Amino acid sequence: MTVRAPAVAGRFYPGDEATLRAAVDEYLAGAVTTDGAPPKAIVAPHAGYMYSGAVAASAYAALAECRAVVRRVVLLGPAHRVALDGIAAPTVDAFRTPLGDVVVDTDARDAIGDLAGVVVDDRPHTGEHSVEVHLPFLQHVLTEFRVLPLVVGRASSDQVAAVLERLWGGPETLIVVSSDLSHYESNDVAHEHDRRTAAAILAGDGSALDGHDACGVYPLRGLLVAARRRHLEPRLLDLRTSGDIAGSTDRVVGYGAFTFTPASTS
Repeated sequence: MTVRAPAVAGRFYPGDEATLRAAVDEYLAGAVTTDGAPPKAIVAPHAGYMYSGAVAASAYAALAECRAVVRRVVLLGPAHRVALDGIAAPTVDAFRTPLGDVVVDTDARDAIGDLAGVVVDDRPHTGEHSVEVHLPFLQHVLTEFRVLPLVVGRASSDQVAAVLERLWGGPETLIVVSSDLSHYESNDVAHEHDRRTAAAILAGDGSALDGHDACGVYPLRGLLVAARRRHLEPRLLDLRTSGDIAGSTDRVVGYGAFTFTPASTS
């Protein structure tokens, strides 16, 4: 079995199993719980846990009711380290974290192989943190699952939405989009910026978003297209900056946690 080794363990999150498990436990224990149907999709940040872990936990805590139901996770994160046109799936059989190995869903990878923009290439995954940092949360909140990690570069909303539609499935499939929000503005400016971004997400308006609003804008836009087609209702759970949580307030990064659930029929 080929395994993608962790690239940012010990830097973005604790590198040993016991400390990592305790950290994720603590973040989830402090998260605000939500009522309602389990989400079909979530959006959560991907910075170092000391900055964004509490915000990410707000999204992951919403999965409590589907802990034993979800068996496949389609996890999309932006490309930070390799220039990429399209959507890259890995060749490896598993992704490793200090909590163990997560098996890659090779059937799902094969199912999207004919779609426009999709490539199978390990290079965008090698040092990429935007996917990796979500795996310990998923390992903690779900019982048994496979993952299809996708690094998304310059891809159209329709290309991303086509991947999601192909893999949509039922309640056994969860979609996770990894994105931070504003970058390197003052805390006050970032708060206002992120409120506008959150409003666009809640309105399902991907055309109002660009890379200055969210580093994961390409997968996020695709999710918004698919969510509109599938009548999912977005909900904002948490919206904070690194300046609210730790460190300087001069140059901060914004973080948001969102869920997307089937529209109520009542």
